[in-house]
Amino acid sequence: MRVVLAGGGTAGHIEPALALADALRREDPGVQVTCLGTERGLESRIVPQRGYELAMIPPVPLPRTLTPRLLTVPGRLAGAINAAAAILDRTQADVLVGFGGYVATPGYLAARRRKIPIVVHEANPRPGLANRLGARFTDNVAVAAPDTPLPHAEVVGIPLRREISTLDRLGMGDKARAHFGLRSDLPTLLVFGGSQGARSLNRAVGEAVPQLRQAGIQILHIVGPKNLAEPEFTPDDPAYIMLPYCDRMDLAYAAADFAMCRAGAITCAELTAVGLPAAYVPLPIGNGEQRLNAEPIVRGGGGLLIEDGELTADWIRANVLPILGDAERVAIMSEAAARMGRRDADLALARLVARVVAQGPAA
Repeated sequence: MRVVLAGGGTAGHIEPALALADALRREDPGVQVTCLGTERGLESRIVPQRGYELAMIPPVPLPRTLTPRLLTVPGRLAGAINAAAAILDRTQADVLVGFGGYVATPGYLAARRRKIPIVVHEANPRPGLANRLGARFTDNVAVAAPDTPLPHAEVVGIPLRREISTLDRLGMGDKARAHFGLRSDLPTLLVFGGSQGARSLNRAVGEAVPQLRQAGIQILHIVGPKNLAEPEFTPDDPAYIMLPYCDRMDLAYAAADFAMCRAGAITCAELTAVGLPAAYVPLPIGNGEQRLNAEPIVRGGGGLLIEDGELTADWIRANVLPILGDAERVAIMSEAAARMGRRDADLALARLVARVVAQGPAA
């Protein structure tokens, strides 16, 4: 089986694509996987590190406003489609799987031109432009959220890294806390804002640290590499661990009883897969998709939701501190979060791809 994945640009597109690639390889060690990407995207570093071939196409980002740059899009898109078609020809692709973003659009159009079957995966409840286009070319559409407005949608969840999807969070708790230098006998709050951190979270948590510590709560705070000066209050306390970045989020999840974080699709999928309740602070820009990601978890009892502009140290003291001080409530919220999660999305999507290949070329 020869598979081309179109999921470049951001980690939200790349990580599910690579989780699928890993699942395809486990199911069929002889599978050939090629990832479409551009020199601008994170895939230029991540994909080769994970051991997969990366084939470059020209980037064609679409301007979000009416500018003269719009006039250059048709010609640049045609070049990207031709480049993607050449890769499909060279690899003799049996299927193209797209995850959205600007790499997916030329991939979908090239696959349609070559009559190669297409599978679309949409991680967000509100699909982007590329996947809305791709879904018009195929009946094979996989989504993470049940109400995603795409035709022929099959709910599979979001493919996750194996170190997350197979994590025994409670069983690894003591080892994980020792890894970060945390005590094993105190409630632990994990704070993170994605790979670059989140200043509003950092500031509010920094101001709440004295009261949290006074209540016997220890904190693992991943501030982001660009925010090393935040929070301004950095206590000399072994139960407050501040890191610029964490490359072992599986251990961070295992060390924690509760999290405070943004509400990106992958973050929500990972926390529910491992059963970690959280206070979600949706990114205040974009089209509101982060709030949509978190709302079902909150309705199901697995988390809290607070708008970025309303997040303060007082809110943390009033809402997060009581949860961490109540082990029974933490356990109930953990079980509720786990009920919302899915650990086998990578395998479910891999088997959908295999079925599509078995059906043969597109009509």
